[in-house]
Amino acid sequence: MRSRQRLGKFLLRRSLVFHDGNQWSQRHHTWRHGLKFSRAADQVVFEDYMLALEQHEARVAALDEQLAAVAAQDPYREPVAHLRCFRGIDTVTALSLAAELHDVRRFPTAPALMAYLGLVPSEHSSGEHRRRGGITKTGNRHVRRLLIETAWHYRHKPAVGVRLAKRRRGQPPQVIARADRAQQRLCTQYRRLVGKSKHHNTIVVAIARMLIGYVWETLREAQPS
Repeated sequence: MRSRQRLGKFLLRRSLVFHDGNQWSQRHHTWRHGLKFSRAADQVVFEDYMLALEQHEARVAALDEQLAAVAAQDPYREPVAHLRCFRGIDTVTALSLAAELHDVRRFPTAPALMAYLGLVPSEHSSGEHRRRGGITKTGNRHVRRLLIETAWHYRHKPAVGVRLAKRRRGQPPQVIARADRAQQRLCTQYRRLVGKSKHHNTIVVAIARMLIGYVWETLREAQPS
């Protein structure tokens, strides 16, 4: 988000660093609003950056409300509710996955969906030799980015926090069980790859690829036949 970056760099250049928790949290918001500058020019620029950030956040909040309304209606209501049982997937990501992938039944297997999204290794053949390279990056770039962003959540130990527990309320037990299996497997695999000294980008792509299998199964189950 450019407005955050500009404001953050402006404050950093003036050695103003927030130390009381996460940046862009409610505490950070309160801290920012308490800042005053002795130089008039700095105060004007600061207020301009603050206004730009607040306008951007208001637009994002309004868009999130609209997307939540769409997600609550058929045909997205059930797929979105089921995907939200997974760690790292909330309404906007779940709706994007359901809408962008549409009918996942056109993919006979999860690996077919992995290949479609460009999250499988490329292969180069030369005579009798075959070498595997980076991922192909074919297919839907937006969905690939969403899955990779979600995969970062599995670097932490398995846990069900307050917000995830709330999202799971009233959802089918088999969906919750699948999401729990995914969390256990993906978190374990993340730590295993870290132990092998794999690059963090390689690790997160591998986790995203594994996550696709659970997304594929969940969407197939939730979509009407």
